[in-house]
Amino acid sequence: MRYQPLPASEYINNRKNFMAAMQPKSLAVFNSNDIYPVSADSTLPFEQHRDIFYLCGVDQEESILVLFPDAVEARHREILFLKETNAHIAVWEGAKLTQEQAQKQTGIQTIYWLQDFERVFFELAAQCDTMYFNRNEHYRAAVETQTREDRFIAWAQKNYPAHKQARSNPILQRLRSVKSDFEIAQIQKACDITEKGFRRILNFVKPGVWEYEIEAEFAHEFLKNRSKGFAYTPIIASGNNSNVLHYIENNQQCQAGDLLLLDVAAEYGNYSSDMTRTIPVSGQFSKRQRAVYDAVLRVKKEATQLLTPGTLWKQYHEEVGKVMTAELLQLGLLDPSDVQNQSPEKPAYKKYFMHGTSHHLGLDTHDYGLILEPMQAGMVFTVEPGIYIPEEGFGIRLEDDVVIQPSGAPKNLMENIPLEAEAIESLMQA
Repeated sequence: MRYQPLPASEYINNRKNFMAAMQPKSLAVFNSNDIYPVSADSTLPFEQHRDIFYLCGVDQEESILVLFPDAVEARHREILFLKETNAHIAVWEGAKLTQEQAQKQTGIQTIYWLQDFERVFFELAAQCDTMYFNRNEHYRAAVETQTREDRFIAWAQKNYPAHKQARSNPILQRLRSVKSDFEIAQIQKACDITEKGFRRILNFVKPGVWEYEIEAEFAHEFLKNRSKGFAYTPIIASGNNSNVLHYIENNQQCQAGDLLLLDVAAEYGNYSSDMTRTIPVSGQFSKRQRAVYDAVLRVKKEATQLLTPGTLWKQYHEEVGKVMTAELLQLGLLDPSDVQNQSPEKPAYKKYFMHGTSHHLGLDTHDYGLILEPMQAGMVFTVEPGIYIPEEGFGIRLEDDVVIQPSGAPKNLMENIPLEAEAIESLMQA
């Protein structure tokens, strides 16, 4: 692997916390992701299922983790099943984990090869009453493809219909939402790599460059710094493209006088960062662009201060909406009658700021988190307000990643990435 992995003690602790939340006489199973085909013999790059990675750190396909804290034999309370490596695989794909390497990396002492799974599982099933299945229950999830996890669940239900079923995801949502110091360090590393990419392009962007050329500059810097690349599909949106929230074509030429919205960030060790900056293609904001930019920046700063322990998700966004409304009034984008006639279901500010201000960040860019419960120290959030004005040909969004602290304002993991308009103009004109 190109990244520095977390210590085995981190995964040992994650499994301990998960098992502490399980029902008596129950086992839980976690599967790796599939390698998805494209066509002929080509495949998409492998991405490990974040849940099994969180619990054991294995970044390899065809792996299965079984947790059974009440197993009769102590050696069967944590089991990892791996694809058996051999000389042929080593030549064609590179060697897979050996059992000894897996023990050292995960802290799991019992490692079986994958072909032993059904035999061992049959033995364990006779000792348990409940099976925890790991379905994707994220509030943004919209999965149409059958996963390896789905196939396992169908197989287990068919072969063990008398067992009770339980859900792993609520436990993981709670555990994964609060980051350890080791996890925050990985996210910080991703943010630091993102900073390198952003500083690189500040001296590259000028009228006439193409959006995909800017994307390539980011990719170069990310890969050079031991990232696999982008944490999500990058948005390199010049001119009116910046008003399309998920613009990913990145195929237009940057024009003099336009703004360039960059929603692009690196991953590191499967942990995401998430950054947005908006910069002037010609190196200097117009008076109107600067007024809107500063308004977005003020909203971002005030929103950040609201991210403290005990804050409720819904109330947070309502408060940010009030701040944004005041700024839109000052900019002349809203007038008092718009605010007077708004409804709770359709607040006036949504015409120009139609997305949420924050989301959880971690192993997934839109990470796990229980949004109906108060925020806690150790949670990592984005802060990303924006104002989008299609009739004026530009949109502005600014985004940093922050960690909620036990008291006071959150820690900004992107505090070293240029944000103030003067700093950006100075760097672009240097």
